[in-house]
Amino acid sequence: MAEAPILETRGITVRFGGHVAVKDVSLGIEPGTVTGLIGPNGAGKTTLFNTITGLQRPTAGKVFLDGRDITSLPPYKRARMGMARTFQRLELFVSLSVRDNLRVAGDIHNANGRNKIDLEEEVDRLLELTGLADIASTDVSDVPTGRARVVEVARALMTSPRVLLLDEPASGQTEQETEAFAALLRDLADSGLAICLVEHDIPLVMKICSRIHVLDYGAVLASGVPDEIKNDPAVINAYIGTEKEAV
Repeated sequence: MAEAPILETRGITVRFGGHVAVKDVSLGIEPGTVTGLIGPNGAGKTTLFNTITGLQRPTAGKVFLDGRDITSLPPYKRARMGMARTFQRLELFVSLSVRDNLRVAGDIHNANGRNKIDLEEEVDRLLELTGLADIASTDVSDVPTGRARVVEVARALMTSPRVLLLDEPASGQTEQETEAFAALLRDLADSGLAICLVEHDIPLVMKICSRIHVLDYGAVLASGVPDEIKNDPAVINAYIGTEKEAV
């Protein structure tokens, strides 16, 4: 039997004036799984992420974490409850080394007083886990985009999250980097982490996600396991069949 979702959205709607960016979206993310969120550009995926993490207030609907309504909580309180995310556009401290990017996140986490970590031990552990140990002393400004994406994931992991939301984390990665990244996400999910992934790399999504939700024009077009999604005529017509144009 599947575990109860740790994160849920119920009827989330976001309007910007007369434009409906997200329309009545309800979904759940379970511990120990990777959930995919795919769809054409402009489908509302990042807006939904922003609503989940508190950067965007919904016009209607609610967000729940561990069964608690967190819709009105600011982002920093959601982070303290165990929510972390990365961004479509890289958001790193480019003047700092890879190691120091992780240290900053750990310092902030420890200052908040929730489940304090041994800073140096956790930095070393995550550098090894994410395959970044060889560039630990390198300034982030000198790190190629594909690996910089992994730095951002490692920095998010320094906050000891229970829910990790990743916005196009494989963008800019080589085929080899993507393979390593897929293995990392599987390991993280196996450790009990709940992961939600927005991604245009359809082969990656199909390989690592246990459940996929497809957004189109802000609404859920389809939900299901990978085999159901890749064979759904509506999904093929709206997105997968025109993947090259959508990316």
